[in-house]
Amino acid sequence: MSTCATASHALDEPLVGTAATARTWLLVEQPGPWGAKALTSSHLDPVLGRALEAAAEGTGVRVALIRRPGRHADCHTPTRRQVYASHTAPGNTWLRSATTESPEQLLKLDFQALGMGHHHTFDRVLQGEAHTGSPLTLVCTNGKRDRCCALLGRPLAAELDASGVDGVWEVTHLGGHRFSPTLLVLPFGYAYGRAAAHHVKEILEGVREGRVVTERCRGNSAWERPGQAAELAVRTSTGEDRAGTLTVVRTDGAAPRWEVTVAHNDGRHWRVTVAQGASLPPRPESCGSSLGSPARMDVVAVREVRPTAEAVRLAG
Repeated sequence: MSTCATASHALDEPLVGTAATARTWLLVEQPGPWGAKALTSSHLDPVLGRALEAAAEGTGVRVALIRRPGRHADCHTPTRRQVYASHTAPGNTWLRSATTESPEQLLKLDFQALGMGHHHTFDRVLQGEAHTGSPLTLVCTNGKRDRCCALLGRPLAAELDASGVDGVWEVTHLGGHRFSPTLLVLPFGYAYGRAAAHHVKEILEGVREGRVVTERCRGNSAWERPGQAAELAVRTSTGEDRAGTLTVVRTDGAAPRWEVTVAHNDGRHWRVTVAQGASLPPRPESCGSSLGSPARMDVVAVREVRPTAEAVRLAG
């Protein structure tokens, strides 16, 4: 039976510029089953889930649930949960970890501060500290949201875990079901699609070396979709693979066409023209949905330019 992922792959739908947008990720361990809207349809208290959604709205923080790969038994007894917070903007990239037996503590966080890249609230409320272990590999596996995430994501997470890859978690939602299996790697915040285990291991090796692997990359979650496409285009055209070197400092225009300014920390700047197109022929954006033509980000031009004083100021 055909799935949305099968159709997208067969039609060679581009991955670039399709990552979920979030400057900061807040990840909360929640064993057991997840529903389509996991924050309010899991074994997490739905009142708490709705409060977390409301607290994060408009702050640049995205809240997601995570669980270890494998069986998802939940005994409904108080347990110590793992919590992570990660800011993905270049120049201020960090990953903090903590544990809590009372997830209600999360409502004491200053979500505005988290979204702006300040981790002090996480450290103060949850006694968080810098995560010094392996990068986090978050594989979307929520089959109640789309069956492709379960059919393709869960085997990938299990294979990575069984092969000894540290830091692998299942996650509730990364967007773009049709690109399954999808994953997000923290702390740098790059998302990937149509991933296989050997490819993920290459990505993680790059992260440990401070490099960005652009193959099958959907974009950096710190940027909106035109910025994701523009940054990856500059990496492709220049061969720059070091993490944290490129920043989207300005985006002019509106759909269907943008001029995006990308700055290198060595002072170089590029103007990237990004156009929004429609993916044709029509295909299902999710399993069971009607046929549609999802938006795609096409890079029209990449040109190096002399930076303006404003662009230099924004690049820091």
